Amino acid sequence: MFTTVLMIERPLAAADVELVTTLHGDEQVSFVVLMQPRGDQDRLLRAVDDVALGHLDDAARENEVPEGQDAYPPAERSLAHSVEALRAAGKQAEGEVVQSHPLDKLKDVVEQHSADEVVVLTAPHFVEEFFHRDWTSRARHKVGVPVLKLFAQQD
Repeated sequence: MFTTVLMIERPLAAADVELVTTLHGDEQVSFVVLMQPRGDQDRLLRAVDDVALGHLDDAARENEVPEGQDAYPPAERSLAHSVEALRAAGKQAEGEVVQSHPLDKLKDVVEQHSADEVVVLTAPHFVEEFFHRDWTSRARHKVGVPVLKLFAQQD
């Protein structure tokens, strides 16, 4: 069985589930989902990304979204929804909310599950991507398996 570690920032939309579950055709794939809660990240970078994508309303609401410890309950709900959606699509899935350094956790999970690949499913982060500071770029140097970046869909 092929094992994919799926790193996400928000709940999987139906289109996301279809995308990740069809990447390998008919091959049996199991998923280990890592939900990255919204950390104490730079709000300015996120607002710039929102503006660049034309999501002006999202940029204006940046201060309303929980961060740090307040982000864990929504992250747990998002993870439960995502794991259930993968299972409903007929896939084996388990997951956890990342509570330590994300790249260290990702490396540990890849090793623990003998994962074949990592898929980072994220919204575009133009500033971080430009400077290669996004999760995908950093993970490629850390985990020892192929890392694929896909853009999450918005419901």
